[in-house]
Amino acid sequence: MKLRIRDNSIRLRLMRGEVDTLRTEGLVAASTAFPGGRLFRYCVESSPASVNPAAIYSDSEMVVRLPETTVLAWASSDQVSIDGEQVLVDGQKLRILVEKDFVCLTGRDDEDESDMYPHPNADDLSC
Repeated sequence: MKLRIRDNSIRLRLMRGEVDTLRTEGLVAASTAFPGGRLFRYCVESSPASVNPAAIYSDSEMVVRLPETTVLAWASSDQVSIDGEQVLVDGQKLRILVEKDFVCLTGRDDEDESDMYPHPNADDLSC
């Protein structure tokens, strides 16, 4: 799972196996280790109680909750992403985007793309 944070925007990209795990088990988690034994954890959770995408941050962990019905429809279709906005206490908005991770159009030697989705524009390339 890839995580990208920019200003008030969270973007997560899930590979095929992670989308399947989210669909069947309801949770995909990852972490990043930092010096001093500190760990930043992040996960995507499918919740039957959720109505809209939402994010929670507490104790060095970010949890993105998605409505279960939305996850089930997304996981079994060609739909690329689930997105939403969460209004913050100060009135600002947090944009949440969870996407299927596609194979890059230009090869990368340092990344295993075997579990990624085929890129929808791959056929448009001419060599």
